[in-house]
Amino acid sequence: MKSNIRIGIIGSGGIAGAHAKAYKQIPDVEIVAIADILPGKAEQFIANHELHGAKAFTDHNRMLELNLDGVSVCTPNVAHHRASIDALQAGKHVLVEKPLSVTLQQGIEMVQASKETGKMLSVGFQPRYDPNMVAIKELVQSGKLGKVYYVETGGGRRRGMPGGTFIKKELAGAGAMADIGCYSLDMALNALGYPKPLTVSAVTSNYFGTNPKYHKEASSFEVEDFGAAFIRLEGDITLQFKISWAMHMDTLGASYFLGTDAGLKVTTPYNGSPWNGVWDGGVGSITLYHDEIGRHVETNIPVLQHQVDRFFEKVNDFVQAIRNERPAPIPAEQILFNQAIIDGILRSSETRKEVEIIIPGV
Repeated sequence: MKSNIRIGIIGSGGIAGAHAKAYKQIPDVEIVAIADILPGKAEQFIANHELHGAKAFTDHNRMLELNLDGVSVCTPNVAHHRASIDALQAGKHVLVEKPLSVTLQQGIEMVQASKETGKMLSVGFQPRYDPNMVAIKELVQSGKLGKVYYVETGGGRRRGMPGGTFIKKELAGAGAMADIGCYSLDMALNALGYPKPLTVSAVTSNYFGTNPKYHKEASSFEVEDFGAAFIRLEGDITLQFKISWAMHMDTLGASYFLGTDAGLKVTTPYNGSPWNGVWDGGVGSITLYHDEIGRHVETNIPVLQHQVDRFFEKVNDFVQAIRNERPAPIPAEQILFNQAIIDGILRSSETRKEVEIIIPGV
């Protein structure tokens, strides 16, 4: 078991600050270096977060020459691919923020690099550490629902469109799907045990993002702000998915798992906020629908009120995996399926027909 863990961070934006905060709370972990392509930005990050003794770099490859155990990749989406592969090939374990990559091919190459180097590639999906999310997965996996044949998930913000790098196709790859839709997909697929996606039929639009009435960067808006898809999964499971950054509605509804013996309904903790209603937060309610002695029964599963810091747990799990030589807590091989679905949605929307999902080597 390795004692002191040495960490480097690539990218010094807002999400990097959350990583730094988490690492600083873990015993025997030292953040030794920060890399950012903008001159002076890494130095400012080091000063702001009081990372005494940490070194600053504008070239992450120079940083990777240091003796590091792990690296957090906190760059804009477009740089996830190159930074992660460079870190893996330099012999470092990697925690990359979601989404895994911009394109499916990039994701495949990242997974291949992890396998070839023997270094783990974990992806930042902190909602998995919510105790209620854990309970949902345990319930679905328990067999209590019987055969699960239909799942509906997604979410929507009445108004919640970001700007900057999030709305540039060459930097983000996708819009609402890559930003918040990936959480919905992980919630459903993780509970199901990550069945392989087979086909996708989808539509996307950006009526709100490209309208200056709703977005101040409308002229630069290049990605989707809404998407809906019909997805076939192995095991004769149908997944209905929808996601929205903006809409004239309070919510796109609950998530449903329909099984031959019972059904499960899960809601988000919607509180009226225009940014609320998606699966990057907690759980509002869990209800089991089943029959007992020939009668329809609804069982409310208590939602745990907890103080779990999901983001800290994500980072800490990565550190403990390094320390104890365990596999990646949230393996990129799984999240590659998310990426394949998002890729399929974009292709289907563009061609206006159902498309097949093919993941080489999977």
